[in-house]
Amino acid sequence: MSLQLTVMLVAGEASGDALGAGLARALKARLGEGGVRFVGVGGAAMAKEGVESPFDLADVSVIGAVEGLMAYPRILRRVAETARLAAREKPDIAVLIDSWGFTLRVAQSLRRQAPDLPLIKYVGPQVWAWRPGRAKTLARTVDHLLTIHTFDAPYFEAEGLPTTFVGASALALDLSGADNARLRDAVGAEPDQPILVVLPGSRPAEIKRLSPVFEDAVHRLTTERPELCVVVPAAATVAEEVKAKVARWRSPAQVVEGDTLKFDAMKAATVALACSGTVTSELAMAGCPMVVAYRTGELGYRVMKLLLRLRFLTLFNIAADEAIAPEFIQHDCTGPKLAKAIAERLDDPGLRARQIAAQSAILEKMGRGGPNPADLAADEVVRVLRERGLLA
Repeated sequence: MSLQLTVMLVAGEASGDALGAGLARALKARLGEGGVRFVGVGGAAMAKEGVESPFDLADVSVIGAVEGLMAYPRILRRVAETARLAAREKPDIAVLIDSWGFTLRVAQSLRRQAPDLPLIKYVGPQVWAWRPGRAKTLARTVDHLLTIHTFDAPYFEAEGLPTTFVGASALALDLSGADNARLRDAVGAEPDQPILVVLPGSRPAEIKRLSPVFEDAVHRLTTERPELCVVVPAAATVAEEVKAKVARWRSPAQVVEGDTLKFDAMKAATVALACSGTVTSELAMAGCPMVVAYRTGELGYRVMKLLLRLRFLTLFNIAADEAIAPEFIQHDCTGPKLAKAIAERLDDPGLRARQIAAQSAILEKMGRGGPNPADLAADEVVRVLRERGLLA
């Protein structure tokens, strides 16, 4: 047995990159800097922890039926490339993080290539929302599931897949260091100037679809409120696309990069306009009222409407079973509708306060402030390694 373990971490988008980086840090704390090395696929956050990705994460960060179909040959090439990386580096264990389509195919390739390699899936598909058959598919492919939702386990355990709840990283987010004044200094905003934070997504397809709608909403708002400062935090996976789009907006907006300024912006925001996703939980943790929007391809939307079992897309709305944050999805996702909902919150401090309070209350029920999910996930990885005799 090698004195140094090799752990393969495979992510397919920005949120998975953050989870992978947190897991890598937690594993280093348990195994020592010299006790573990990492290989795999990730973005900028995982690169800082030692994961040298063989390709850009944006290559596999796709969503929607049409986009997925068009990207399928490229995805398969990247899956094969990831499998070749594993064959060359011979990891002791592999952790496949979120990104169902890409990481499932990687897991299947690794299973064929190295049948005894322990495979852990970190974040399961939302089978409680749609396509429940994916639970059986996953159970046939991996050895263990680390889930971020308390209600996931029964769906997967019924198919014989051992499942451990570790929690959502957003609910353990420490924003004590976020600084309103630092953000205002960075963008040149006055202490009492209202700020609209715009978060257009972390996938290229989201930027493409949402940017024109968000630009229209911003233009309508700033035309009536020239004092409004618009700040756009850009995810590392799509930073260049975001900067190029925002540079062509009719109204001025300032793009900021990096987690520090992103979380500063969430703290400083009067209101946020956000693409549905992990970022909505982060905004709620920051105490920021928000309007949530989403658009996908028309074919993908029709399929989703047929299969989706839920009334909402935003996680805390799902948990509360009510629209704490208003959602504008597909045909409702228009500049005028978004601008109206944002304007109502800009103009009504009471409405903002009520939304913040409701968001905070449901976060408590969802487990805010619990153990660090990365630590719990690392504990499970170490347990599996020990169970397999790979670690004393």
